[in-house]
Amino acid sequence: MAAPETAEEIRDVNTRYHDGAAADYDAKWGIDYGEIGRRQVLQKVRKALGAGHGSFDRALEIGAGTGYFTLNMMQAGVIREAVCTDISTGMMETLAGNAERLGLEVTTQVADAEALPFPDASFDLVLGHAVLHHLPNLDRAFDEFFRVLRPGGSVMFAGEPSRVGDRIAAYPKRAATRVAPAWRAALRARPAAEGWSDGGAENHQLEGSVDVHAFVPSDLSAFARGAGFTDVDVIGEELLANWFGWTNRALEASADQQDVPNWWRQYAYRGYIALQAVDRTLLESRLPPAIFYNLMIAAQKPA
Repeated sequence: MAAPETAEEIRDVNTRYHDGAAADYDAKWGIDYGEIGRRQVLQKVRKALGAGHGSFDRALEIGAGTGYFTLNMMQAGVIREAVCTDISTGMMETLAGNAERLGLEVTTQVADAEALPFPDASFDLVLGHAVLHHLPNLDRAFDEFFRVLRPGGSVMFAGEPSRVGDRIAAYPKRAATRVAPAWRAALRARPAAEGWSDGGAENHQLEGSVDVHAFVPSDLSAFARGAGFTDVDVIGEELLANWFGWTNRALEASADQQDVPNWWRQYAYRGYIALQAVDRTLLESRLPPAIFYNLMIAAQKPA
């Protein structure tokens, strides 16, 4: 498929892809709504907003997907009332189902991040995870985030790919793809059906067209400052964990999921968590944010 060129084409391909991928999205990315998921999300929130961030009365999540960030933050008591938006109806339906299963009350609304259907100054926190790189017009989006925040409110986005980190991550992905047939043979795993995690083969073809940005830290800072935000901070996250994680994810994605043994999943998960700790305690404070795979940004609307 040719890469989308206009903003409308970008929105259309993102809507279609995420509608098709919604049902299996949590399984594909190993999204958890228990203790593990809460711990992962809270670590990111503390990094972005500081250990003393407190709780927020009313939050708006942009590109909320199936609810990974908001639902875990609500369970942890960080958010009291939440509105979740996404351009994909399928994602909003899956999120609503997850919220009902967890006993949480969440408002869901299909909405474009560049034209939010909410009054000025109506939220204490605007947040998102792995969403900014899908948006065609980030200047307009940050203007909207600023508009709907109350004075003194916070904005926080995590899981955004860095330009350098994305290039580095391509190496373990390619290596894993080459060794995948031997890996499957060793585990006696059948090949996966094409597009099993993306709503089928046809929908899978859209995946390469949904990402439209990879960032350097100054990009994200400029969008936030241009909208009027202050106290802007961009942080790098995951280096060793990312290389390890992408290698294992590429291997697992090549196999029928019923044939991937539990001992392998435990090894991949525990290794990822251990390397996350190494990144967090030894590398993230010592190396420039630009070389990490993920970037997060936090900022304030002046009071």
